[in-house]
Amino acid sequence: MSKRTILATAAAASFCVTAGLGGAQAAEPQECQSVGIASVNWTGVSVKSHLMQDLLESLGYEVTLTTASVPIAFQAVGSGERDFFLGLWLPTQQSMIQPFLEDGKVEKVRANLEGAKYTLAVPEHVYNEGVEHFSDLDEHKAKFDGRILGIEAGNDGNLIIQDMIDKDAYGLGDWELMASSEAGMLTQVKRSMRNEDWVVYLGWAPHPMTRNIDMKFLEGGEDFFGPDQGGATVHTIASTGYTEQCPNVGRLLEQFSVSVDDQSLMGDYVLNEGMDYSPAAKQFVQQRPEKLAEWLDGVKTADGSQDALPVAKKAMGVK
Repeated sequence: MSKRTILATAAAASFCVTAGLGGAQAAEPQECQSVGIASVNWTGVSVKSHLMQDLLESLGYEVTLTTASVPIAFQAVGSGERDFFLGLWLPTQQSMIQPFLEDGKVEKVRANLEGAKYTLAVPEHVYNEGVEHFSDLDEHKAKFDGRILGIEAGNDGNLIIQDMIDKDAYGLGDWELMASSEAGMLTQVKRSMRNEDWVVYLGWAPHPMTRNIDMKFLEGGEDFFGPDQGGATVHTIASTGYTEQCPNVGRLLEQFSVSVDDQSLMGDYVLNEGMDYSPAAKQFVQQRPEKLAEWLDGVKTADGSQDALPVAKKAMGVK
């Protein structure tokens, strides 16, 4: 999908209310009928992205969803190869997104989740043995095998951990970062807990790990992960001008948000009940149908002929 060059004023005009049609809206411009979503291989972002894909497809849009690393996702939105991304974590990804914001290639649409956390974590039994703070780790290096478990290479959390190691922060200069996938990391964490081994890893909320792993986020780390145990807000970003150029999808993006509990529940369906992302998204909206009304207020189908809410409810199996 190439960078759109349609003018926001033209898009708004094509989507205006026509009195002679009894209030019906025209379809969005042809360039807006295909929607590109960038995603990353994190359960929370993935399930939200598939939920958005399913909603848009139910409204008649053609949707392409691409999963990549965080830097590639930013590049895709910045270049217009993809239209939006639902997983900008701030402040931890600030340095990664800043060049795109400064160049005017990307804009923040809204915060779609507040109250997130993103920092190092340990199993509760390790915390109870006195590892409560980043500064407690090196004292017990042997029990941790001098390793910190991360997720995929190039992820911002991994970069932060590596920066701590490179700067010998908290005495971690001779520790090693072990990159893996999210699923691989959590499998190793659970195995370590079953064996009562010691492990320290990159943890975050919302995520089902906080529901099914007895874990504690470590204190400290403010200079690297930020205050409040990596307290974060997750934002939706879009190619600059996209929400004006494609106002129907733009309205959906501007109204789309979930709570920490919402996203953890969706992730729980995936990781603990074995659902794929789309069935998990459908299960979620069936459990919390009021969310559809929030997200789709004033939104139309792609051709402008119908209100989005009843169409999406039928497609998602909501009564």
